[in-house]
Amino acid sequence: MTTTETAYQTRHSAPTLPLAGRAKDLVGSMIDSSTSLLAAQSHDIVRFAMGSPADEAVPADEFRQIAGEILDNTSFTYGATEGEPRLLQLLVDYLATTPDLSSLDRLVITTGGMQGLDLACKLFVDPGDLVVVESPTYTNGSATALSYGAQLLEVPVDDDGMQVDQLATLVARTRQTPKAIYTIPTFQNPSGVTMSEERRRELLRLAHTWGSVIIDDDPYGLLRFAGTDIPTFQTLSPGDPLIFSVRTFSKILAPGWRVGWVDADPSLRQLLINGKQAMDTCTNVPNQHIVAEYIARGGLEDHLAGIRLLYRERKNAMLDAIGRHLGDRVVTTNPAGGFFLWVTLREEFAEIDTRELFEVALADGVAFIPGPALSPGGRFRNSMRLCFASSTPERIDEGVRRLTASLEKMVG
Repeated sequence: MTTTETAYQTRHSAPTLPLAGRAKDLVGSMIDSSTSLLAAQSHDIVRFAMGSPADEAVPADEFRQIAGEILDNTSFTYGATEGEPRLLQLLVDYLATTPDLSSLDRLVITTGGMQGLDLACKLFVDPGDLVVVESPTYTNGSATALSYGAQLLEVPVDDDGMQVDQLATLVARTRQTPKAIYTIPTFQNPSGVTMSEERRRELLRLAHTWGSVIIDDDPYGLLRFAGTDIPTFQTLSPGDPLIFSVRTFSKILAPGWRVGWVDADPSLRQLLINGKQAMDTCTNVPNQHIVAEYIARGGLEDHLAGIRLLYRERKNAMLDAIGRHLGDRVVTTNPAGGFFLWVTLREEFAEIDTRELFEVALADGVAFIPGPALSPGGRFRNSMRLCFASSTPERIDEGVRRLTASLEKMVG
């Protein structure tokens, strides 16, 4: 090393960077980090960790055909920040067949659901504001609120979703009024449970009492494979300016498209466009064109019908495998749609910390998300999230067998 290089290294070995105050609240995501972690493994792993559609549930052949037929020079330039006009109109037409009917003045196309959550927090959350979150919750969403300086209030979840009957008491203890209430009301990530209609109505009442916006994050609502639909917030309170809905094609088509949308009061549309222009100018234009053409060709509803059957089979396979291998040593949720089971250890496994179990299980060839990663406060040490959507019944059985062996290894 030369004298000059030595001098440079000495001067720059311990820089003090002028980080923004918010940088300390950028907590990252164990969920997303699991993708890189699993890619680095060289042994066979049954992957219950990432909440991703099954490879065979993605209509890749149709996407390849559409791309070859429609992409031209207009697909590779900048697009309108609010979204490609054809996709927006097709989305309005499709939503008219669902409980979430909408209009062009309410919709903005986003780069996945996460950008919708970021825009919601950018618009509504100031440093120090109270934001209500479910417990457990999708911590990518709560981390977004933290990045804008929010104070989080965790509210317990049971088989009927957020325990809204506890919400007023918990809020009163904080001596603050919540600015926003973040909820995943249908087939919740990570628990798989669905908020009852009664609780949805009460949450709307409380939101209006406090003037709080409900950030309604619903990636899974179109994936019901059992039971009957529960009215959405928009159905219960049409045109309500306190409902900010975040949606995505990630779970129903493919996460790699990074195409989603927000449905919000028309008065917010220009602010949403302004906020998005400071992020990415526009959502990936070729991907928007392909998604639009796929919808236009009428494939979406048939596709949804097929994957609902697929995911019902896989959920039942996971419950059956847990019953065979683990029996009463765990308790699980039993969702009527979506991707996830929430598993809580009991009996001789009750004292196992799933963060420690993760390392043992990964070595044994099965991955999951530990419970503490799904709570801003690190709760649920004896719980875990299992994704049933992305594995075949045979692989599910093998994965649960490996998980059981790891648990038994930890108790000796």
